[in-house]
Amino acid sequence: MPIYTTLSGAKVPVKVWTDEIEPSAIQQLKNVAALPIVHGHIAAMPDVHMGIGATVGSVIPTRNAIIPAAVGVDIGCGMNAVRTSLTAAALPDTLARLRSAVEAAVPVGFEQHEWDKVRGSAHQRIARPLDDRLDRIVGKHPGLMKMQRQFARTWVCQIGTLGGGNHFIELCLDEADRVWVMLHSGSRGTGNVIGRYFIEAARKDMRRHQVNLPDRDLAYFSEGSDWFDDYVEAVDWAQDYALTNRREMMRLVVEALRPHVPAFTLTDEAINCHHNYVSQETHFGEKLFITRKGAISAREGELGIIPGSMGAKSFIVRGLGNAQSFCSCSHGAGRRMSRTEAKKRFNRFDLAAQTEGVECRKDGGVVDEIPAAYKDIDRVMEQQTDLVEVVHTLKQVLCVKG
Repeated sequence: MPIYTTLSGAKVPVKVWTDEIEPSAIQQLKNVAALPIVHGHIAAMPDVHMGIGATVGSVIPTRNAIIPAAVGVDIGCGMNAVRTSLTAAALPDTLARLRSAVEAAVPVGFEQHEWDKVRGSAHQRIARPLDDRLDRIVGKHPGLMKMQRQFARTWVCQIGTLGGGNHFIELCLDEADRVWVMLHSGSRGTGNVIGRYFIEAARKDMRRHQVNLPDRDLAYFSEGSDWFDDYVEAVDWAQDYALTNRREMMRLVVEALRPHVPAFTLTDEAINCHHNYVSQETHFGEKLFITRKGAISAREGELGIIPGSMGAKSFIVRGLGNAQSFCSCSHGAGRRMSRTEAKKRFNRFDLAAQTEGVECRKDGGVVDEIPAAYKDIDRVMEQQTDLVEVVHTLKQVLCVKG
């Protein structure tokens, strides 16, 4: 059964789809609700937990303004999934070779494609449609280049790369034992630079106008201000870059698999969706900026992806268009403890036990991603049956992390 309550003590209603929420996240939701730019109510998804300024797993409607820190620094982070014509029987008995092939094709962690191999290649042509737009942004804000070494090369070399943290590439099996490829990544280092640059600019702008905020990370740009249009242009670029990054990464993964499995095709079940982003939408008859910080769009009939932890399951879902959630749903299981706490409480042996049956890293470097650090994905799904319906249930058999 879905959980649906309204948080007491907030200046505007905060509608919450869970009964598992820590006090710090409740305070963050109240802080956002106190802002004069928030319109109507805030929606908190079942995976809600403390973030920077605003909670992860929240949907924030604002009128004529955007909060850069609510959009975050991994602008356009999201999911991509495709179904293949392969079944489980076509996979090799051991998946170690497949994982090695994917890791060789897709740079992970801080790694990226080499410039000498990218320059003049098809890879660089993929980047070309984004090039002129980025030149305009950097032309107006040269400070962006000072924040990232070799700015002009880095963004090109990071197209088709995974990154670290909770980003992943997985092979999954659905309820009919069909093989899916699923991945999670965003706008990489360049999106991070854009996010941090404009978050700091918003803080300075608030101080200049002597605007008192409950949290400095809730600084915002108002429509018509010197910064607003430039931020919208930059965030749109980063969101498009994230989509491009996932598409290219998916292409690389699929090609890396081909030599190791029977010939296969991709079916029409392909989804590429953001879960850290802002878009202009109409809700309750009002044109608003909707910031989904750890939430996905779930309009009626719209397909989306809700991943669990690296030892659990994931879901392909179809949106039900629930107006009270601004047609949104959770973006995953959501963390139930910080990375620091996870490292204190668990070790690599715990990780190996909790990821049994999954071909993945089982070393101390990814203990902070241990399944126990996340909420129970089945419970999360139970709490949002009024937001989405499950189309496919996926269980990973291989997971690549940075």
